Amino acid sequence: MWPDRRHQMLGLMQINASAERHIDAPARRVYSYIADFRRHHPQFLPPQFSDLEIETGGVGAGTVHRFRMTLGGRTTDYRVRVGEPLPGRMLIESDPRRRMLTTFTVDPQPDGGSRVRIETRWFTDGIQGLVERMVAPRMLRRVYREELRLLDRYATGAAPLGEFAAQRS
Repeated sequence: MWPDRRHQMLGLMQINASAERHIDAPARRVYSYIADFRRHHPQFLPPQFSDLEIETGGVGAGTVHRFRMTLGGRTTDYRVRVGEPLPGRMLIESDPRRRMLTTFTVDPQPDGGSRVRIETRWFTDGIQGLVERMVAPRMLRRVYREELRLLDRYATGAAPLGEFAAQRS
C-alpha cells in the first residue's frame, strides 16, 4: 500500500517526515504509553495536536480516533485507525482518506532505555503538493522532536501525570 505503482502512475509525490530520540525508560513502558490513546498518549502531545477523540477502542490495534493538527497556521482534521504490525515494537496510524501513514517504532537499547522513531509518509500532488513537499517535513519534524522530548519526560517521571494536558488547556 505504501508506496505502490498506482501512486506513481497518478503523479503523486511521496513526502516523509521523521524524528527519533533515545528515551531513558524501558521499551515496554514507552510502547505501552504510546499505544494507550485514552490515558497516556494525550499526556505528551505537543500543542499542535488538539481535540483528540476516541471513537472505538483506546489501546492498541483497532483503536479509531480523531484529532486536529495545526501546522503553519493551517488546521487539518484526521481520522486514523491504529494497527500493530509488530505488537510491543511498532504501532501505525493510517488515514487512507489523506493517503497518510504514521509509524511509531520502539527499540530496546542495551542501557535499558529505548530508541523511539516517529515517521509519517503521505502522498500529494500538484502545485500545492510541491510547496507542501518543501515546507511540511521540516515543520512536522519539529513537532515530532517535541513530542519525543515530552514522551521522554513523561516516561521517566520528570513530569507529574497530567502536567502536559494542563499546559494545553
